[in-house]
Amino acid sequence: MKKTNFQELHLQYNAKMVSFAGFEMPIQYPTGILAEHIAVRTNVGVFDVSHMGEVEVRGSQALEFIQKISINDASKLSIGKAQYSAMCYQDGGIVDDMLVYYRGENYYMLVINGACAEKDIAWMHEQVKEFNDVDLKDISDEINLLAVQGPKSIETLQKLTDTNLSDIPYYGFADGMWAGIPMILSRTGYTGELGFELYFRGDETVCASVWHALFDAGKEYGILPIGLGARDTLRLEKGYCLYGNDIDNTTNPLEAGLGWITKLAKGSFNGSEIIASEKEQGVSRRLVAFKVLADKFIARQHYPIHHNGDIVGEVTSGNISPILSYGIGMGYVPVLLSMPGSIIQIAARGKEFDAEIIKLPFV
Repeated sequence: MKKTNFQELHLQYNAKMVSFAGFEMPIQYPTGILAEHIAVRTNVGVFDVSHMGEVEVRGSQALEFIQKISINDASKLSIGKAQYSAMCYQDGGIVDDMLVYYRGENYYMLVINGACAEKDIAWMHEQVKEFNDVDLKDISDEINLLAVQGPKSIETLQKLTDTNLSDIPYYGFADGMWAGIPMILSRTGYTGELGFELYFRGDETVCASVWHALFDAGKEYGILPIGLGARDTLRLEKGYCLYGNDIDNTTNPLEAGLGWITKLAKGSFNGSEIIASEKEQGVSRRLVAFKVLADKFIARQHYPIHHNGDIVGEVTSGNISPILSYGIGMGYVPVLLSMPGSIIQIAARGKEFDAEIIKLPFV
């Protein structure tokens, strides 16, 4: 397994390490997932997400290439802005979701899921063959990435940078110095809280310096290191899709609730004809959110969803919400059952557990 440059620090903090996306990563620390989750919702937490993939796209046809592979409209970006998007196959199935950063003239950075990076980058190289002036560079192994998330993230980070972080809008970013290290300071994240993601280069020594500076700056706010376990419960409470669970090559953006980033008006892109047809005809199923009505029952991924005794779908993500203290989840159901207030059943252990479909976010 690969290791991030923060590996020794995780071990010093007695993290429970697991295999994830080809990396050895912390799933939780001794404080536990609940405490980590609450820290991000109320104060500030730090995630090592250096397993994510980053690809630089340069050249006079860089935008044209991104418009082909992205379902969103990157022509709307100005320098210093980022955009949530996804890539699709020709049949409309999702390759991966991603962030598109407009770094400079003819210069973009794509951020993709670590678990999909090898597949995604190979697919991008196939797509780029029809362009004469596009250079793709996989910089994943060069980039360290920390996510600093929570209501006290600005107060924590502002102590060690001259960049006015309050001036950076949501899905905006700035190139600046933090703790003496050049970074991309990006107002993005996967928790639904105020927060930033810090992209920077450097070895284990540089990473240790940044890590210790962060924890010194956030000490007065009770800053905690956060593992993958709380990262999942945090994103689920906000209804954010996870590739491999809620979206994959068998789902299209419209049924996954990603119509808001699917810009058919921009012109042809991979999968656009199929997606346009789906929009005209209407999708047959939708990704919905539900709260479990049975006490302390966890609706786990792949549990069947029933209605009137029939299997109508399956759970894609589920857990107990640390904030709400009851089970929540997402899954695909027929459109007729997708309205808030509809009652479905989650099948497990030979029983059925009632759940009610609700609007996102949960929290």
